[in-house]
Formats: sequence, structure tokens, C-alpha cells
Amino acid sequence: MTFTVRRPAPGTAPLISADELPPLGHFIDGKFTEPGPELSDVLDPATEELLVRVPLGGVEDTDRAVAAARAAHPAWARVTPKGRSEVLLAVAERIDANADLLIRLESADTGKPFAVSRDDIGMAADGFRFMAGALRAPSSSMASGEYVADHTSVMLREPLGVIGAVTPWNYPLLMGAWKIAPILAAGNCLVLKPSEQTPLSTLKFAELVADLLPAGVFNVVTGRGSVVGDRLARHPDIAMIALTGSTGSGQAVARAAADTVKRAHLELGGKAPFVVFEDADLKAAAAGLRTAGFWNSGQECGAACRVLVHASVAEEFTAHVVREIEQITVGDPRAGDAIEIGPLVSKPHYDRVRGYLGRAIAQGARPVVGGTALDEDRPGYFVAPTVLADVAEGAEITREEVFGPVVSIETFTDEDEAIRRANDVDAGLAASVWTESARRSHAVAARLDAGTVWVNSHLVLANEVPWGGFKGSGYGRDLSVYALDDYSRTKHVMHHHGR
Repeated sequence: MTFTVRRPAPGTAPLISADELPPLGHFIDGKFTEPGPELSDVLDPATEELLVRVPLGGVEDTDRAVAAARAAHPAWARVTPKGRSEVLLAVAERIDANADLLIRLESADTGKPFAVSRDDIGMAADGFRFMAGALRAPSSSMASGEYVADHTSVMLREPLGVIGAVTPWNYPLLMGAWKIAPILAAGNCLVLKPSEQTPLSTLKFAELVADLLPAGVFNVVTGRGSVVGDRLARHPDIAMIALTGSTGSGQAVARAAADTVKRAHLELGGKAPFVVFEDADLKAAAAGLRTAGFWNSGQECGAACRVLVHASVAEEFTAHVVREIEQITVGDPRAGDAIEIGPLVSKPHYDRVRGYLGRAIAQGARPVVGGTALDEDRPGYFVAPTVLADVAEGAEITREEVFGPVVSIETFTDEDEAIRRANDVDAGLAASVWTESARRSHAVAARLDAGTVWVNSHLVLANEVPWGGFKGSGYGRDLSVYALDDYSRTKHVMHHHGR
């Protein structure tokens, strides 16, 4: 099977016009700043053409944003839950009203197919709506009451203060929403650093909601993680640093945060096992892998990138997988809604994924689909959707996060082996179990060391349920009421009755 890259017809208009771009400065204290002298190129990964240049912020920019957030926090913290809820609902409406623009902007900046961008923007709006309701229905694991004679204990949930947030390049606005919505809902203010590679939808969001939020409550500083992110992690006026990124980035942030003993909320990388037992519906599992392994071009921390299939059905399952993956359409998002896989986000990442592929094949893995870059003589960072069979236990491709359209297939012979090998990686973000046995679906899910385990599905998310990992995948929970807990603190106030 040879994949071709679908490209738009000559003369097709760009996804974004110049007047639709956001202001290209930092968003601090309710307004955009003038760009500084140091700028970073933002490229369209499908064409390698320059979209814009955005400022690379420094320590002074970050400190100004933190100061603005700190000044705004007392008033925002005093806003009632009803008042904060109404603001979040207005933000959701503003996202919906500008959904087409945000979808096109996200696809232009990241190379996402439209199906992925639509899902991102829709879930972002829904996240604000969910948090608007959740903050008005507080819950507590411990009730207020009289636990000591003549004393009444009251349990309070308070905002932390000012939070620094660092978001990744693979889901710019969605990961932003996963931070912004619960942080604001809990009564905090924040300074957010988007990836310098894909900042445009976050800056546009700031422009769109500027009139809805009090100045200083929400701030954006663009720049490198090693500068802006590090300053946020070390800043004494930041109460928590919240990061979605690689395990290495999480380690660096946690070390920096330790200097001021601040909290860290870390949603890090994954290496999700996709465990297929001999009684599974193999055709359904293969169809599930087509979506879960290749969504967002495999640039997804919960991607089903590592298949463990029972040896007795491995050949049949692989044949189903090949038929599914061969139908995938690769291309520039401007080529239409049929595109399932777009380009990788950047040249360095493209080279990284190609490096993993080359080493895996050199070590004996057999590409049954794909295995190569595409259109190397033309612009764009395209890699063929790839399935590697004959992968040895412990191989690099089974242990490290490739973050591209690459799935490896290993075999196992019994349940204990499947669980041992599924857990034998540093990451613990997500996993799935494919079986028709009710006993096995419960027993195996309970033994898998992952924050989310799906049964007969994979990569299905909702704002009502938590998302976060174990081990090298970090700690803290995005989504659900657990996120509100993460971004707030518990205070015990004990009243003496007196005489």
C-alpha cells in the first residue's frame, strides 16, 4: 500500500486571512502588548509557509503578568459561584459563536484535520459549561460538625491564588480550556504560556473573551518553556504550576517548583497499551485502533500506540488492522473533510518520529502498513500511517512515546503476561482492554496501572470524568470535579462555643 498526500487545488484560499489573526503580543492585564524585539516563527506544517511571528517573552513579561493576576485575584476570589458560573457560560457562548474561525485557525497552526479541530473546539466550549455547573454544586468528603466538645468545625474550599499554566502544541486551545475553566471556576487567576509553535488559537481566545473577564484574571505570555515556563514554576507569587507536556518537561517543572514548595499539577506523556484477548471482537478492535491510534496524527498522549494481542489471534487481528489503516486519507486539511491524518507539527518533531521508525525497522520490526515519510521532495511534514509487526518485547518502540502515526504490535500468551507487559513502561496515563468476558474486563482493568482504562473502546473522553495518569504520566486530574479540587485548598475553621 502506497499512501499519497492529498493537497488542495491550486488557488485554494488560505485557512486564515490576515484580518482574522489575533493580535501578536502578550495579553496582560486585559490588553495586548506591543511585540518585543525577539520573535518566533509560526509555520503552517502542511506547507512550511510562515504564518506569523510571535514574541518570545522573558522574565520581565512574565513578572508583569503575574503582578496583574495577583492584583486581580482578591476581587475575583470574592465573586460568588453564581457570578463566576455566569462568566464561564458567557465564555462558552463566545467560543461557540466563533467556532468556525477557531477551527480554521487551529488547523492552520497545527495541521489538524478539520474533524479533530471541530472536536477540540466543541469540547473546549463544553468544558467551560461543565465547570460553570460544577462550581455551583460543591461537595466535600468531610462534613462540618462538632468533632470536639464545645467546638464546631467548618470545612472551607478556597482558591489557591495565582496559577501558572503551560500548555502543549498538540491541543492548543483544548488543553488551554482544560486549564483555564477549572482554574477560573475555583476562583483563581492565571498566567498561561502556550507553546511557541502553536499559540494562535490561545491568543485569539484571549482577544475574544477580553470583555468578559476582569482585567488581570487571565493573562497569556508567549515564549519558550525554558524561559517563561521556568519563571512561572519558580515565581514566589505563583501558588501552583500546571503543565501538560512531556515527562521530561514535567520533571523540570517539578524541580523548579520545589524551590518555593509550590504545588504542581502535571499531565504528562503516555504509552497506552491496547490489550486484545482471544475472545475479543477483532474487527471492532481494529476499527477502534484506526481512530485511537491515529487521531490527531498520533500526536496524542492517550493514543493506542502499543498493541498487545493474544498470539492465537494475532495474524487475524493484524489483517483486520491492515485493512482499516490502508483506508486512511493523509493530507493538508485544506484538501477537505476526508483527511484523517495531517502533517506532524514541526520539522524537529518530524525528524524525531522518522528516527524512531528507522531504528525500529533496523531492529527487526516489520512495517505491515506504512513505515516511511511521504512526499519528501515537497513541503509538509507528512509520515505514512504505520503499523509495525514482529516487535520484540522491550524494544525502544514499545517503551518510548513516539507521538506520531505509529502503532506497534506485540503478542502474548496468557493474561498474567499481558498485564505484566502492559504495565512494564514508565508511563501510566491510559490503557484499554478488548474482550467479551465480563470477568476479564473487570479483573484486567483493575490490574492495569493507568489513570484511565477503557473496555472495548479507547480514547473516549467526557468533561464529567477525570483525566490524568500515574507513574511517569504525572499527577493531578484534568476534567471533572476532581480538577476543581486540584485547583483549590481545604481550610478547617474551628469555632469555640464559649460560655
